[in-house]
Amino acid sequence: MFCKFCGQEIDEHAVICPKCGRVLNSSGIPQQQPQYQYQYAAPSPKTNTLAIVGFILSFIVPIVGLILSIIGKKQIKATGEGGNGLATAGIVISSIDLGFSLLGAIIYLAVYGSMAAAMCGAAGGVSAFLPILL
Repeated sequence: MFCKFCGQEIDEHAVICPKCGRVLNSSGIPQQQPQYQYQYAAPSPKTNTLAIVGFILSFIVPIVGLILSIIGKKQIKATGEGGNGLATAGIVISSIDLGFSLLGAIIYLAVYGSMAAAMCGAAGGVSAFLPILL
């Protein structure tokens, strides 16, 4: 008897063709290969909206981005939604941005405050500087 797929001569009682590896039924005729069904991956969890908005706003309005990212992170822990990385990134970016803003404000006040004090001291005190302010 011969295999219908490869033409190899095989034993009458063979269940598998030794050359091509196809499964044969009892009469030596190749059996149809089993059909496998595709299994799709489970859909990923929904991304938390506050984490997305907090991440975006961390670049524009850092204090609002920080607050929304913290709230989003708490919601993610409670509900199991996705977006934990976005919330963490929003918190980090907002914190860094707020730190630079605070540092800039301190430097600004130190430089221009000392200039204003120098102008007031040179012109005779605050009373000489007041008409300019009014």
